[in-house]
Amino acid sequence: MKNNNGDLRVWWIPQVPTKPFYVTVKTLDEAILIVETLADYDRFQFENGVKGDYSNTGGLEVFEDGEWVEWCNGYGEDLYALFGGKG
Repeated sequence: MKNNNGDLRVWWIPQVPTKPFYVTVKTLDEAILIVETLADYDRFQFENGVKGDYSNTGGLEVFEDGEWVEWCNGYGEDLYALFGGKG
């Protein structure tokens, strides 16, 4: 699949240090929903004994000038700044 400037993708690492997996999204709202859902799922697994522990992380990337870079808005804030610093 060819990537176009402005394309977005969520990256998620459910257990550091595993490699990330990616979910293509169309909008910032869709990215936020995906990240919140993945975080909730990891928390559910931990609280219900599916995982003994976890250290997860994720973010949003945008395709610019031939490469994926971390997304930020016009104010220099990344995805987690939109969550009030929670991440």
